[in-house]
Amino acid sequence: MAAQTSVRRVRHAAPRPSDAERRNAAAALQRALDRRDNGGATGHAN
Repeated sequence: MAAQTSVRRVRHAAPRPSDAERRNAAAALQRALDRRDNGGATGHAN
């Protein structure tokens, strides 16, 4: 049986988004949450 060595693999993240991209993503997330809270397409409240 071969000896196994521990190899650390580093996953490089994508480049950090710009401030405008972060704001747009946050706004889109908030809209999605608001739709969910307001019943969404079905009109049923949670």
